[in-house]
Amino acid sequence: MRLERGGPIQTFYIGNKKMPVVERGEGVYLYDEEGKKYFDASSGPITCNIGHANPKVLEAIKNQSGKVCFASHAFFENRPNRDLAKSLVNLTGNKYDQAFFVSGGSEAIEASFKLSRQYALACGETKKHKIIARAPSYHGSTMGAFSASDDSEMKDNFQSLTKVSIKVPAPLSYRVPDNFDTSSYARFCLDELERTIIDEDPEEVLAFIMEPVGGLSTGALVAPDFYYKRVREICNRHEVLLIYDEVMSGAGRTGKFLAADHWAGSDPDLVILAKGLCAGYSPLGALLAPNRIVEPVVSSGGFLHGHTYASNPLSCAIANAVLNEVVENNLTENARLVGDYLKKALENLASQLSIIGDVRGKGLLLAVEIVQDKITKSMFNMDRRAIYRISELGIKNGILLYTRKTAKGKNGEWLMIAPPLISTINQCDDFLSKLYETLTDFQKEQGIS
Repeated sequence: MRLERGGPIQTFYIGNKKMPVVERGEGVYLYDEEGKKYFDASSGPITCNIGHANPKVLEAIKNQSGKVCFASHAFFENRPNRDLAKSLVNLTGNKYDQAFFVSGGSEAIEASFKLSRQYALACGETKKHKIIARAPSYHGSTMGAFSASDDSEMKDNFQSLTKVSIKVPAPLSYRVPDNFDTSSYARFCLDELERTIIDEDPEEVLAFIMEPVGGLSTGALVAPDFYYKRVREICNRHEVLLIYDEVMSGAGRTGKFLAADHWAGSDPDLVILAKGLCAGYSPLGALLAPNRIVEPVVSSGGFLHGHTYASNPLSCAIANAVLNEVVENNLTENARLVGDYLKKALENLASQLSIIGDVRGKGLLLAVEIVQDKITKSMFNMDRRAIYRISELGIKNGILLYTRKTAKGKNGEWLMIAPPLISTINQCDDFLSKLYETLTDFQKEQGIS
C-alpha cells in the first residue's frame, strides 16, 4: 500500500481510508466540517467525562496558560499540582495520601509497578518482583504496562521485547467455561489466584493488578460482589500488593468516584486514574498511594521514576476544573442514575434484537456484546467485521461507538456504551433510537430478520 505523505494519525491504523474531520464539540456532541452532529456515545475512548467545550474548563485553560504552562518539578512546586493532589485524596475518602501525576494511564501503570518494587526493597523484601494480572486484560501500551496485559495479538508481535507477567483467569460473566456458572467460575478464578501466588512463591510475588470494572478487554466486566473482598483477603494473606487499574472506571464513571467504593472491604493498595481525570482536555494520569507505601520509599532515597511532564501545571489546573465540575454538578450520582436507566433500556433493546447477546457494566461504563446466535453465543465470522461495521453504520447515523476486537475476538466482541457523565435521559433516548437503527441496518446487511 502506498500512503499519502503527511497523512493524519489514522494512516498508521487504516491507511488512506478517509474519516470525517471533526470541527468542534459541544456538550455530549461532536460536529464535523460538514456540520453533521454526532452523539459521543463512548466519550471517545471512555475519556470525555464532562463533555466537550465546558466553559469553566476552557476558562481554567486560559487562566493557567496565561501564567505558566510548564515548570519542571526538579526546580519548582506548582499550586495546581498541590491543589489537585489534595482534591483527589479527599475525594477518595482519605484512603490514599499522595498522588503522583504523569501524562496518561500507561505511564501511571508503570509508576505503580516501580513504586511497588521500591517499597518492597525499602522493606527488605528483595525477592519480590513478580506481577500477576488477569487474562484477558489490558493495562496500557508501554512495554511495562503491556507486560501485564493479555491480548494474543499483542503477544504475538511484542512478547519478545519484554518479560510478560504471570496471568490468572478473569471472572467472565457471559462466556464462562463449560460446567461453570458465573458464581462458581468467579470462585474458581479466586482459587487460581491464590494457587498461583503459592506456586510462584509469596516471597517473590510483588503485586496483583486488575480492573474492578472491565474496560475494552472484557467489555465492562463486573464480577460477583464476593469476588472483590476475597481478592483483597488473598493479597493480604500472602502480603501481595493489590493495584486497581481505574483508568476507565475511575473519576465518577461507575456511580462512585472510585469503582472500588462499590465493594466494602476491597480497597486496593494503589489506584491508577487517567482518562476521565482530565476528561480529554489534556493528557494526565495519576497514581494514588497511602503514606505507608510512600514514606519508606522516600526514606530510602526517593522514587526512582520521573517524566518530563509529571505534574505539569497546565494539565493539573485543567483536572482541578474537571473535578470541580464533577463535584459541583453531582455528576457521579448522575452517572449512577442515568447509567441505571440506560442499562435497562439496552437490556430491553436486547430483547428485541437477535444480535445482542449480553448487556453488562456499572453506571455509565456499559457494554453490549454482539453475537450471531444468542443460544450458542457464537460470533460472526471474522470476515464480517461485525463490530467495526456496526461502528461505521453508527457514524453514518450520528452516533460514535468505541470498539476494538481484542485478543482476535477470542473472548467475544462488544460495543462500549459510555456517554459523558453529563448525559440526560432524553439524550440517551435519542441515542437509543439511533442505536436501534444502526443495529437493524446491520442485521439487514447480514440477512437477519
